[in-house]
Amino acid sequence: MVTETIRRTRHACLSSVILAICACAHAPAERPVARTVEQPVVLPERPSSADPQTPTPPSAQPPLAVEPSPPAEPTQVAGLTPAQYADLFDRMRTGFKLEDHPDQRSIDEQLNWFASNPDYLERAFGRAELYLYHIVTQLEARGMPLEIALLPVVESAFEPYAYSRARASGLWQFIPGTGSRFGLKQDWWYDGRRDIVESTRAAFDYLQALHDEFNGDWLLAIAAYNCGELAVEHAVAVNRAAGKPIDFWSLKLPAETRAYVPKLLAMKRLMSDPETYGLSISHIPNQPYFTRVDTRGQINLKLAAEIAGITPEELYELNPAFHRWATDPEGPPYLLLPVDGAQVFKENIAQLSEEQRMGLTHYTVHKGDSVVSVAHHFDTSVNVIRDLNGLPAGRLTVGTDLRVPSSVQLPAKVMLAAARVDGKVRENRRERRVRIQVVRAGESLWTIARRHGINVNTLASMNGLHPGDTLRAGQRIRLSSSHTPSHASSRRRVVYVVRAGDTLRQIAKLFQVTVSQILAWNGMSSETAILKGQKLTIRVASRGG
Repeated sequence: MVTETIRRTRHACLSSVILAICACAHAPAERPVARTVEQPVVLPERPSSADPQTPTPPSAQPPLAVEPSPPAEPTQVAGLTPAQYADLFDRMRTGFKLEDHPDQRSIDEQLNWFASNPDYLERAFGRAELYLYHIVTQLEARGMPLEIALLPVVESAFEPYAYSRARASGLWQFIPGTGSRFGLKQDWWYDGRRDIVESTRAAFDYLQALHDEFNGDWLLAIAAYNCGELAVEHAVAVNRAAGKPIDFWSLKLPAETRAYVPKLLAMKRLMSDPETYGLSISHIPNQPYFTRVDTRGQINLKLAAEIAGITPEELYELNPAFHRWATDPEGPPYLLLPVDGAQVFKENIAQLSEEQRMGLTHYTVHKGDSVVSVAHHFDTSVNVIRDLNGLPAGRLTVGTDLRVPSSVQLPAKVMLAAARVDGKVRENRRERRVRIQVVRAGESLWTIARRHGINVNTLASMNGLHPGDTLRAGQRIRLSSSHTPSHASSRRRVVYVVRAGDTLRQIAKLFQVTVSQILAWNGMSSETAILKGQKLTIRVASRGG
């Protein structure tokens, strides 16, 4: 599925590479001209999970080693340890642990769709070949169910550049807030939600925390990964108060979540015995595809690909977190490279000067140039131009020689990822007025939050509601609040009505405040019990979603 060109011999003559780099670094640049930009591809959006025939994607800690330690108790089948399997899928099957539900029609519906669309699976697992070994070994090291390795089929079809309308990104579809919560850095250079190693670590940290919160119930943990823990907590509390079962199949959850868990269980059934469903899944070798290599600081990514003996497109597929022409100057200081290209990369990079590593060229300032116009022409930022040249604030002087990044044509998916970052900055600068939506029949806080890319808990607290509250047609829901830097931290008063099963800790978590603050605002002591129907005053920060 992955072309053999990726595994070709990479030991090219080092001297020719260095000579070419040096020649480019010292050649004067012509005045920039407009570049032909490849038409950006349309990335897969998250389709509606209400349609059972659409498999949908959902939504500073030290980095993990790419080669993890083996699990404490390796699963053995017919005398084989995990490392002894030839096919990675055979290894995965020995670690399937999730409880199936043979009478659930929802699983059968999803399974029928997958079995009827083998092309979808072939594309997804074609991309998975690069990443799946790392995911499986990390799950084994944590003792987690190996079905979770199939979750990116549901989330993103193993497309690391997948991006949803809710602003979820990467294999594991983290929204910005949840990504930050689990230590995924996001800035102009880099988005950790697309970092293969770091996003996998964060996803497993999140799922393990959810598993612990829901008393070891993996199906509830997976449901909460999709719709948020507060939505599942509320559904559990409602059923418990009514004396009903609190397993996943008995809860009233959003439509997407009710389809989300069956999709994963359907994938488990299919991968357990694909021949039963008339499918033949291509094998994936049970060996690491990539390894992590220290870059010794910032490096031009086109150059990195050249000295590793791979194409820029191949490099970005392994390192999708970097969406500019170079790695982030603030780190992480490593790249993922194919195993058979790592050694030649190490040998080559050790012989490059700092300027050669950055792939810099020179540009002479012309009349009418500004730092902004030069940055635009070279597809970089004003700060990069100023930092490279030690420029103070102010105008450029005609005739000045500037160090600038070599003009690089980024792959279309990378350009689109960068454009989203740039567009969000401009949007944030424009956003000053309150946005209101009038509720339509059948809408819920959860569906409105997903459509607008807002955390459902933030949306609920902004409107003095609980995430599970029923909305009425015609009701006005605030999507953002008027804010400026001068009063971004101001608070407004909302009244919350206590529901059955609520605790002060849950309410504090919902509104992103502390229990002590709630007690103070309502003249209560730590011994005071809260009762169903009681009204609590909460002061929430006035901020947008």
